[in-house]
Amino acid sequence: MLILYAGTIVLSAFLLFQVQPIIGKMVLPWFGGSAAAWTVCMLFFQLTLLLGYLYSHLTSRYLPPRRQAWLHAGLLLLAALTLPIIPGNGWKPTAGDDPALQLLGLLAATIGLPYFLLSTTGPLVQHWFAQERPGSVPYRLFALSNFASLLGLLSYPLLFEPRFTVKEMSAFWSLGFGLFALFCAALALSGRGRRQTHHTLREDAMAGKPGLHESLLWGALAAVPTVVLMAATSHLTANIAPVPLLWVLPLVIYLLTFILCFESSRWYKRWLFLPLMAILTPLLIACTSFPSLMPRGIVWPTLLFSVCIFTYCMACHGELARLKPPPAQLTAYYLVIAIGGAIGGMFTGLLAPRIFNDDYELTLSCIAAVCIAGAACHHRPAEPIQRGARIKAAVFFTTLVGVLWGANALWPFTPIVKARNFYGTVKVKDTEPGAGQARQLTHGVIVHGRQFLDPQKRRWPTTYYGSDGGAGIAIAASRHGEAQRVGVIGLGAGTMAAYCRPGDVYRFYEINPLVSEFADRQFSFLRDCPANKTVALGDARLVLDEETSQQFDLLAVDAFSGDSVPVHLLTTEAFNIYFRHLKPDGVLAIHISNRYLNMAPVVKRAADNFHRAAFLSESKSDYARGVTAATWVLVGQRDRLLPYAALHELPPAPDVRPWTDDYSSLLGIMK
Repeated sequence: MLILYAGTIVLSAFLLFQVQPIIGKMVLPWFGGSAAAWTVCMLFFQLTLLLGYLYSHLTSRYLPPRRQAWLHAGLLLLAALTLPIIPGNGWKPTAGDDPALQLLGLLAATIGLPYFLLSTTGPLVQHWFAQERPGSVPYRLFALSNFASLLGLLSYPLLFEPRFTVKEMSAFWSLGFGLFALFCAALALSGRGRRQTHHTLREDAMAGKPGLHESLLWGALAAVPTVVLMAATSHLTANIAPVPLLWVLPLVIYLLTFILCFESSRWYKRWLFLPLMAILTPLLIACTSFPSLMPRGIVWPTLLFSVCIFTYCMACHGELARLKPPPAQLTAYYLVIAIGGAIGGMFTGLLAPRIFNDDYELTLSCIAAVCIAGAACHHRPAEPIQRGARIKAAVFFTTLVGVLWGANALWPFTPIVKARNFYGTVKVKDTEPGAGQARQLTHGVIVHGRQFLDPQKRRWPTTYYGSDGGAGIAIAASRHGEAQRVGVIGLGAGTMAAYCRPGDVYRFYEINPLVSEFADRQFSFLRDCPANKTVALGDARLVLDEETSQQFDLLAVDAFSGDSVPVHLLTTEAFNIYFRHLKPDGVLAIHISNRYLNMAPVVKRAADNFHRAAFLSESKSDYARGVTAATWVLVGQRDRLLPYAALHELPPAPDVRPWTDDYSSLLGIMK
């Protein structure tokens, strides 16, 4: 029976973390593959998890064991009948649909019931364990559950994604769910000892309901680490090191703290983690407020953030584990934890981008972690700290935070304008005055455009779009004397408009409305352009798929410089859309400058599928002209691109599997 309990817990947690990226990879190309679509997916997962915990609490409290067992076994059978988890084409969005509501409906219809039942497993199985083994402590099963979640998280990008298509992974997952359903149904129907202890546990639970103060602490101690995790991950991957798959590291640390704190009380020590928080919080605020204080490179900033995430999550989860109630209140305890996690996730993912113009939730969550952990110490004292020392530490901490924030507000090199929306924080800064003074558009550490403020230089193509690089060569190779039709995926500051001539037609595709607004107001590339120009808002692939053929001479794709690579723009299906909009002798230019990924083989395999030649352009920096080193791949007719000496034809790439909407892997192209 113990093996059956452990096996059910491990399978459920593993499948719970595996299905999220699998279903996301299936449906995100239909909805543009944007961050907004993935956030809607995460919202669905959090709300379904909350409903699963609520179901576990209500059925454990109000249904006798036999009825609960048959109800759960019936739901497991019904969920198995919905497999495999492959969404029908009828769920594809059409023009005029609300994509958020349709995506929620798709997820509910495709994985709603299986995911709901997996969500119930943790608290429900632990409750059954407590009923069958009175006096035992079921919380180690929670640590086992988080360990299995960790395995599911790491195995997807490292083991499954590089080797299998989405349909194959869906089939494997469906088989795993069938095995889980058998385990869980057998466990539900075999518990004879539960009937003997059900009434006793129910009476204990009704008599010892947690108080409001204790419930609020449970929820807060679950919500704050969620905000720390999401905010630190966003800041780390956007502002420090835009490395693909780096988002896995903070989540691994988060799950590890759950495992340690609920496996045994020996791992969490107040005397270590509370003072460490008091030291790290001002340090983290200083480094995020004044980026110049942050050590250069990737290793030390990543290490600092990792230590901070571990410390805050360890403190909050350690206090949460200290406050765990008797087994009779177990389902209520997990329900409140789920509510806290959902609140933290909704605050970071939905509320913060709408009320803040920068990433302030990271600082606020660090301060909140100190306050909440301190409140938990008062609620259930252990290893007490002298009152006078605590007051002095609080005064010092508050004063230092106030000074840092005040200094940040008066700092002379703050952006002239910044704003934030669902897609992140966009900033515009001017460099130091002088002959080379320029205005720059950034998203995190990624530069999306730079323009000289000198009127004589402001129409120069800068950054990655120099005339001697791939962008300039693509413009020249696709000109035939008459008016030129150019499409650009990724507006940035509008730098590509520097090449336009009277009579040309330029059409830009941009997913972020803030970028379009800043390009129009803060930069003059678009205003100075004498061509007929338009900006289409929305995901480029979706917009192009709905449009009639634009007959472009050149289509430039510039969307792959950060860590969150829009994979759906590099698949065979995406290239099919691109070539539908290009003239037969048109040029497709893909900007692949990236410090961490080598996307040239992927583009080469896609070009081979459409019988086009692929040429590599690698240009150097020219700081006098504001040009930075850039790597482009130009795809088109060989005779049109061969005359340019700066281009080199890409060799075959047999070791890289062609990317499709059904298969892609960043692991195989990391430098």
